Amino acid sequence: MKLTSYWLETAPSFTASPIAALPGSVDAVVVGGGFSGLSAALRLRQLGASVVLLERERVVGEASGRNGGHVNNGLAGSFSFACKNLGVDKATSLYRVFNAAVDAVETVVRDNAIDCDFERCGKLKVGNLQAHRAALLSDYEKLQKEADPDVKFIDGQQIRSELASDLFNSGLIYPQSARMHMGRFGVGLAQSVMKAGGLIFENTPMTGIKSGKGGFEVSTPHGRIFAKNVLMATGTSRHGPSWFRQRIMPVGSFIVATEPMDATTLEQVMPGGRNVVTMQNIHNYFRATADNRLIFGGRASFSRSRTTTDIASGHMLLAAMRRTLPALPDVKIDYCWGGDVDMTVDRLPRAGQWNGVYYTMGYSGHGTQMSVYMGQRMAEAMSGMPSTNPLAGRSWPKIPFYGLASHFLPVVGAYYRAKDYVQNLEP
Repeated sequence: MKLTSYWLETAPSFTASPIAALPGSVDAVVVGGGFSGLSAALRLRQLGASVVLLERERVVGEASGRNGGHVNNGLAGSFSFACKNLGVDKATSLYRVFNAAVDAVETVVRDNAIDCDFERCGKLKVGNLQAHRAALLSDYEKLQKEADPDVKFIDGQQIRSELASDLFNSGLIYPQSARMHMGRFGVGLAQSVMKAGGLIFENTPMTGIKSGKGGFEVSTPHGRIFAKNVLMATGTSRHGPSWFRQRIMPVGSFIVATEPMDATTLEQVMPGGRNVVTMQNIHNYFRATADNRLIFGGRASFSRSRTTTDIASGHMLLAAMRRTLPALPDVKIDYCWGGDVDMTVDRLPRAGQWNGVYYTMGYSGHGTQMSVYMGQRMAEAMSGMPSTNPLAGRSWPKIPFYGLASHFLPVVGAYYRAKDYVQNLEP
């Protein structure tokens, strides 16, 4: 079992710009080499701006290359709950942004000829309790009326036509969702930035930023760059202005990839062939790959990813996979890895300006599609089109007791596991 991301291990190599090419000034500096930063850099070049992207380590080396491989539409939480808390119009508008985000990924893949196994497979959100069934029905009725007439509610034997499991009693199918190979997409996106004339510097962190007349002075270990605009696309990074760090809680998410299986066997286990997301408090998510592996992930631990946590989480995920899909044969785990989700208090993303610096982050586990989409929108906002930012104007409160909150995450995880256990005992 390799303790590395399957997506990164099987991605093509990428050659970044040589340090000697670091310019003294550009129109825009993008900080962060994940999907947000890369898509912003590409869009900036398409709009005629000169751009430098700074990445502390390797492109797509963090959340963008360490996730479950889903490109899902739908909100992170319940649509009915969002309607209650945001109002129907705002919730519907936000839901449609997520739909547009999936379309944006497909367009980038097509327009840049990125070989990443992009496929519109649909998402299946499944529940195993009566409370889950009621919540799914509520969402179905609300979505049918307000936002997504294509969504479909299923239960009973229909579940068995999607999954070889008796664990679940109901589900919602979101046909617009998709999946792809994250590493190949990320490297293809980075190569597209370079082809368009953008500069990407790996192993080059931003070490400081000062506002000045007409822009910002950005410091790196290799020199300073003056930029008219700066975009922070740093996710859970512990570096950079503390204002961002105080508003994002890094929560661990962990994933395993099985050995390749016989295609017929995998089809029998998951006949629907969709991305699957469960509804338990400590939920799981899984999908198949083009080489017939099963990618299975979840919040096995709430701690940040590190070697010991990844190993323990891998064993927990294997047990969860066998409980969830009992028809799955005894397969080996080839890869096990973790990553950190940039969680906000309300699990909704944020994008805008702080002290003149643009930012987009806080995707809360739905980052693949939203990061690509919001990277594009923020590039447009930086180019004089502020109305293109669909998240503009949203307040972003600090995480309460930020300095202590991360220490209590394991306790939070234990609470939700206990809650799942008690709920599963109910008739």
